[in-house]
Amino acid sequence: MNIHEYQGKEILASYGVRIQRGIVANSPVEAVAAAKQLTTETGTSWYVVKAQVHAGGRGKGGGVKLAKNLQQVEEIATQIIGMQLVTPQTSAEGKKVHKVLIAEDVYYPGESETSEFYVSVLLNRATGRNMIMYSTEGGMDIEEVAEHTPHLIFTEEVDPSVGLQGFQARRIAFNLGLSGNAFKEMVKFIDSLYNAYIGSDASMFEINPVLKTSDNKIMAVDAKVNIDDNALYRQKKYADMRDVREENPIEVEAKEVGLNYVDLDGTVGCMVNGAGLAMATMDLIKYAGFEPANFLDVGGTADAKRVETAFRIILKDPNVKAILINIFGGIVRCDRVAQGVVDAYKNMGDAIKVPIIVRLQGTNAAIAKELIDNSGMPILSAVEFQEAADQVKAALS
Repeated sequence: MNIHEYQGKEILASYGVRIQRGIVANSPVEAVAAAKQLTTETGTSWYVVKAQVHAGGRGKGGGVKLAKNLQQVEEIATQIIGMQLVTPQTSAEGKKVHKVLIAEDVYYPGESETSEFYVSVLLNRATGRNMIMYSTEGGMDIEEVAEHTPHLIFTEEVDPSVGLQGFQARRIAFNLGLSGNAFKEMVKFIDSLYNAYIGSDASMFEINPVLKTSDNKIMAVDAKVNIDDNALYRQKKYADMRDVREENPIEVEAKEVGLNYVDLDGTVGCMVNGAGLAMATMDLIKYAGFEPANFLDVGGTADAKRVETAFRIILKDPNVKAILINIFGGIVRCDRVAQGVVDAYKNMGDAIKVPIIVRLQGTNAAIAKELIDNSGMPILSAVEFQEAADQVKAALS
């Protein structure tokens, strides 16, 4: 579950991480009020107006701007709130901005130059350990840094049996070229950041940039946070941070009815039971020369009602040109699934305007095929995996 920058910063602050302070606003009027309050609390006279969407690269799309007075705060907030923000991490359509964060100016003059770093905490799936990734090249696209100057990216893996050790935090601060108070602040920052990552059951904490201010303080200027969905049952306060307006509406609807659905860019809709079979089915579609339109796991109860719901979810995607149903009858009998498909097709009438290919294998597979073939419905049945792929190819050709 992705959350907004201001929400990620709230989590960081609760674990003792120094953050760039800010107040969220839903309208230009609220933005001005937030700026006035921020001046009272922090003394700042300049403000950063930041679009709050679940995407990086907001500055490149015009979603992050500096305001030097209250009038500019209102003008910029008016421009950003309601805009379709297009960044390198959004679709061409972009994302609508519903709120902005009014943040304090932290690039003030002082005894030394400011410096920007990149720091993230995530799971290294290859080793099964948490990993801190960091670089001196903060404020830039870390992907570009990784591609062109990989020697500037460092990693520190954490043994889960002992957790982050003090010498590791000190090594990070040293590799970032810090000394004196900034060194001490970075050690504390890394320790607190890692505690926030563990304590919130996050799958990623990305801070870009981490700023060394002109008076040698270390703070998070941004926060891109992803909370592990599987841990939300024990993270109720973070579950409430979910903003469904930022999510794919079809995926939101599917989740509400208990379907595991992920929207993709292809033309062949998939209805499968079991994640492994779903992955294999998508591979099969690609081998046939097409692209899957979705990942959809209906689970072990593929009755008529559930199949009909899945049909309606898949058909909300206008790019779907065919639907491949691939069910292995282990817990659920194939004949029950077949009857569910036929009943759902009858109930939906003319709503289904694309070819349906059904491949059922397992318990009562032969009976299931007979049910479909004798249903009088324009549903194509298959027994073998490759046969199903061939029928998809023929239907779309």
